[in-house]
Amino acid sequence: MKLRDLVYRLYARRVEGRLDHAQVPKHIGVILDGNRRWARADGRTLEQGHQAGADKISELLGWCAETDVEVVTLWMLSTDNLDRPADQLGPLLTIIENTVRDLAADGRWRVHHVGTLDLLPGRTQTVLKEAEQATLDVDGILVNVAVGYGGRQEIVDAVRSLVLEAADHGDSFEELAEKVDIDHITKHLYTRGQPDPDLIIRTSGEQRLSGFMLWQSAHSEYYFCEVFWPAFRKVDFLRALRDYAARHRRYGN
Repeated sequence: MKLRDLVYRLYARRVEGRLDHAQVPKHIGVILDGNRRWARADGRTLEQGHQAGADKISELLGWCAETDVEVVTLWMLSTDNLDRPADQLGPLLTIIENTVRDLAADGRWRVHHVGTLDLLPGRTQTVLKEAEQATLDVDGILVNVAVGYGGRQEIVDAVRSLVLEAADHGDSFEELAEKVDIDHITKHLYTRGQPDPDLIIRTSGEQRLSGFMLWQSAHSEYYFCEVFWPAFRKVDFLRALRDYAARHRRYGN
């Protein structure tokens, strides 16, 4: 073992030892950013960068399981990403499909898709549906895979669903208007029934949400990490939890 690796392990163990599990966020959202830049910096292909990022997911979920996190939302593909050239989007979707299959086969995670299925190719839709169905009864971390996801689109879909439900019930315009409130819209989000994210982590140094969980993140804490996603380490994760635990959440006050 190299001296550098030994020092890293000792430091990570020290940070973990000082972590108060009572202060650990229950729901963590992660913007998995920097795969392509990591690939370029390391002399890899873009496909290798995305694969390295996908491989990191199982490590992250293992760390979450060790620290009592209950829900993890992974932003794997945005609606904007769907406009990429076919020679880039095709391999990326294949990597995502294989990753979702692996998550379902693991046996420890309950997989739930968040996003607009209709925007995705039929094969991808099938993989997401099958993974969700196969893990319905798994008693483990709920893993939201955000594929074909956009925060604005989610709100639009929630309002549309609310309107259609009201129409099915024969509600008048006045009755519908009364239902357009925070509670009713929340019940039609992709994450309905789940707690809002306590902490949102974004890798690669970018300090913006880019539309990620716009509605749910009203009171979330943010942690921006310089490291590219494929190079994200356990100590980076633990630092995010330590930073979160040190904050006094004001919930908008």
